[in-house]
Amino acid sequence: MGGEHHHHHHAKGERYAEGRRITWVSVVVNVVLTAMQVVVGVVAHSQSLIADAMHTLSDVVADGFVLWANRRSAEAADADHPYGHGRYETAASLVLGLLLMGTGAGILLAAAGRLQDIGNAPQVGMAALWAALFTLAAKEGLFRYMLGIAERLRSPMLVANAWHARADALSSLVVAAGVGGAVLGFPFADAVAAIVVGGMIVKAGAGFAWEAIRELIDTGLDAEEVATIRRVLAQTPGVVDLHDLRTRRMAHKALVDAHIRVASRISVSEGHRVAESARRRVLAECPQVLDVLVHVDAEDDSRPGGFSPIELPGREALMERLAALLDLAPGEMEKVLFHYLGRKVEAEVFLAPRLAGDLVRLATLRERVEQGLATDPVLGAISLHCRIAPK
Repeated sequence: MGGEHHHHHHAKGERYAEGRRITWVSVVVNVVLTAMQVVVGVVAHSQSLIADAMHTLSDVVADGFVLWANRRSAEAADADHPYGHGRYETAASLVLGLLLMGTGAGILLAAAGRLQDIGNAPQVGMAALWAALFTLAAKEGLFRYMLGIAERLRSPMLVANAWHARADALSSLVVAAGVGGAVLGFPFADAVAAIVVGGMIVKAGAGFAWEAIRELIDTGLDAEEVATIRRVLAQTPGVVDLHDLRTRRMAHKALVDAHIRVASRISVSEGHRVAESARRRVLAECPQVLDVLVHVDAEDDSRPGGFSPIELPGREALMERLAALLDLAPGEMEKVLFHYLGRKVEAEVFLAPRLAGDLVRLATLRERVEQGLATDPVLGAISLHCRIAPK
């Protein structure tokens, strides 16, 4: 057992180390390729090669951004960021997306300009073709290497990363074709390849930015996730019903708030316990939820134009009414519970034990209650309780 546990721990450490190694290998390969493509692209007059260099560079920047945002967003919540630093990731995605869109648009404009003036375009040099083929081979090699390790570690994130490298190789293939065409004497081929790659960069950037914007404008979770949260809340013992369930994303986490309805006459502390138990169940069953705010209702207040208990008098005013109505001496009323239900107030009055044996007095009280309720606009019911057991 000990050995197995140790092995598992080791595997986790190894995964992290391998993951970092892959990322760094990919960064180094991409930086070297970018430098080579820019130099050769300028010298050999190949626009598509320069476009591919920008594509490669954007990848390196993306990797760096992701590493930085991961580190920042993993930081614990503090006084300035009570909900944690999850939005760093979102902000990083947005900036990255806009950068990519700008880069791609620049490439598209330059290539379109070159196409209009194709007669005066300088001849694309042979070196550009070799550089494009070398890039293609290097990126395909990087893909094979990364995929091999990712599959050995069974890491979906690393597998995704590897396929990203494959997508890069695809843009290099377009460039190799374009440069080849240009070298063979079709000067427009290079510009067309540059336009294709520019379009790929804009599309990637738009994807990043759109996701980030959806998060920043507090888009809710999708229907399936909301249904799960609703089910977990509704199945909590003590929850009669729920309404106003709202969710919003924060990086890869979510914040939830909901109104639950509990039995109308339970105590505040029992209602709180139901709410707390509902909150904990959601956190336990929905790992993507960061926090749940539960509001407790004694009756359904979700109907528009519904009645609010705020429109009824508070405890002080009600106690005065009761005292006048029941005409009890101080100390004869031990405690009173008020229930604000159905546009009226119900009062539960607990009488001192010494009244328990005074049947005449109790009969009088009962009469007063009946007469009082007939005319009182606020009090809907009064129940009298007599304590017989000691406290």
